[in-house]
Amino acid sequence: MRRAAITMALVAAAASASAENKLVENMNYVIRLGYNIGGTAPVGMPATIRSMNKFDIQPNFTLSFEAQKDFWGRWGLLMGVRLEDKGMKVDATVKNYHMAMVKGGDRIEGYYTGNIVTDVELGMFTIPVMATYRINNKFMLKLGPYVSYVTTRKFTGYAYDGYLRHINPKGDKIDIGNTDDKRGDYDFSEDMRKFHWGLDAGIDWQIYRRWGAYADLQWGLNGIHKSSFKTIEQTLFPIYGTFGIIFKLNN
Repeated sequence: MRRAAITMALVAAAASASAENKLVENMNYVIRLGYNIGGTAPVGMPATIRSMNKFDIQPNFTLSFEAQKDFWGRWGLLMGVRLEDKGMKVDATVKNYHMAMVKGGDRIEGYYTGNIVTDVELGMFTIPVMATYRINNKFMLKLGPYVSYVTTRKFTGYAYDGYLRHINPKGDKIDIGNTDDKRGDYDFSEDMRKFHWGLDAGIDWQIYRRWGAYADLQWGLNGIHKSSFKTIEQTLFPIYGTFGIIFKLNN
């Protein structure tokens, strides 16, 4: 009985090793270095946001390690781990925009008309799981979900050169200036979510031997703030495009 048990264990181990070898056989391993450009925005621009005055480029770099394997002809699967930043700094003009801010040490809330500067920073650890389709030996399409854990959360800014109607659109008028003591500051970092999820679609282009390029679009499907956060009326979603280079680790 002992010999039979040992034999069965050895057979099971050999079968497991064989299955594992088949699983990793012809696996493609790549490293990606890219740049994210985009922002956190509502889907469909509301009438309360009148114009964008300035958009500052942020250091939104991304580094990832991924494994991909073709399973069914041209179809395959891709999984990976990604470290990335998704940030923006924008100056916009708004009208009757619901906001809360601090002016001269006092918290005020109501409907604001004027200019606002918003600085958003998201540092995150992301896991994508994507279906792949090889058009030919140069191009590969990708589509699938991702989930992110946010390690750095920042949503700060200030209002300037405008006024706020206290509590409701017909409330008392509070002037907002453009100096440190007269502008209105806000910080909603503590109201941000720790987990994001969404969809990632893209294309890979194998250019030369191990080197390639890629372009992705990542569309967040849950807002960056918690569901209990109501200060900003619109739900803000992280929507970013990524452009970068690929280095293939194996032939």
